Amino acid sequence: MKIAFHGAARTVTGSKHLVTLKTGRKILLDCGMFQGLGSDTDVFNREFGFVPSEVNYLILSHAHIDHSGLIPKLVKEGFTGKIYATPATKDLATILMEDSAVIQENDLAFENKRRAERGLSYLSPLYSIEDAQRAATQIVSVEYDTWFKIEEGIEFCFTDAGHIIGSAAVHLRIKENGGPAKQLTFSGDVGRYRDVILKSPKVFSQSDYIIIESTYGNSLHEDANPTLNALLHWIRHTCVEKKGKLIIPAFSVGRTQELLYCLNQLEHEHRLPALDYFVDSPLSTKATEIVKSYPQYFNTKIQKILQSDSDPFDFRGLKFTKSVDESKALNYHKDPCVIISASGMAEAGRVKHHISNTIENSRNTILLCGYCEPNSLGGRLKLHPKEVSIYGQPHEVNAEIAEIRSLSAHGDYNDLCQFLACQDAAKVKKLFLVHGEYKVQLDFKQRLIKKGFSDVEIPEKHYEIGLT
Repeated sequence: MKIAFHGAARTVTGSKHLVTLKTGRKILLDCGMFQGLGSDTDVFNREFGFVPSEVNYLILSHAHIDHSGLIPKLVKEGFTGKIYATPATKDLATILMEDSAVIQENDLAFENKRRAERGLSYLSPLYSIEDAQRAATQIVSVEYDTWFKIEEGIEFCFTDAGHIIGSAAVHLRIKENGGPAKQLTFSGDVGRYRDVILKSPKVFSQSDYIIIESTYGNSLHEDANPTLNALLHWIRHTCVEKKGKLIIPAFSVGRTQELLYCLNQLEHEHRLPALDYFVDSPLSTKATEIVKSYPQYFNTKIQKILQSDSDPFDFRGLKFTKSVDESKALNYHKDPCVIISASGMAEAGRVKHHISNTIENSRNTILLCGYCEPNSLGGRLKLHPKEVSIYGQPHEVNAEIAEIRSLSAHGDYNDLCQFLACQDAAKVKKLFLVHGEYKVQLDFKQRLIKKGFSDVEIPEKHYEIGLT
């Protein structure tokens, strides 16, 4: 058995790990899109590093685009096998992939207009809406905590990873040449213990090999308790005191729902200012409805709240925009307001336009509330530059740039170590760190070695290794 790391290798996005058996059968773990890597992003997304038609199965850990976003391209280029995912991941990935196709089409229309003015050739999207729809038909739902047999000698099990609704760690058991089964665990993205909405990541059976994400492998999050007060501070400061707009880039799945829940809680505490709160993303609207349809994945705290509040994601002043015209109209909305819009890294989607229209006004605030690739717009804004380029145009940064780290859906190093605590480190033959920046991974590696994991490797992109 061999494994090759074709994405999320010494970087945070583009999750793709290919397992090849001695029989030649190939199992792909995730097929994510690279995001926020500057000029390299499009180049990386156009080359898989393997032949899609040779892949037999795809197992998807969760629906976020950096884990699912290249599935339609995989199908477009010849993959015809089944895609296994939890029921919630199937529902979310279906709308996320189609939305990704729409965003590519819209963003490239804008970019190609500029290219035409300079006499440059047009760029084509990675895939079409039809490709995304075709890919969705290949997804098969598999429940948590059930060992599912793919074929003789290959089975897998999903366990709850607590990252977003439907997110899972993937546990593969493989028998080769009549030998004993070996277990390979892929963490996907590990959520936070004591998450505001979701259940904590679940323990799992002993593994021989583990692939684990490391996004926050060298840092600790703020206590989740200040989130309400921090959010309220920026609403009051921006919208009440400065009479401006508060722009919050947020992933449509996970972060948007957590923000809505926090705002709902502030209203229940009679502390929420009477303003307009816009969720400007058709995808976020659809995703929120899907999240609501899986209350069994909520933690006990939310279960109790549901007994008295039928919708913990709704509150006074909340409005969901749908059309492009409604989104554009927010540029001319003169009253103070809060706009929550995708994407979380501010690298694509409607929020990028909102930032470009508000960033030069000192009354406004851009509030970042999650991880951003350093080269993404969100990552560049975190450095508090005096000027930033958006769609190739320079903008003075006069708006305040703020950040709430306690809203991250990724576990910090304590959470990641707790996720691994169910394992006998001496029995883990090799542990691979993926989905993280290299400097962060080097720190996390040392922490894991002290925990007893003697063989910790940080693979490079397209690195392949045999597993004995």
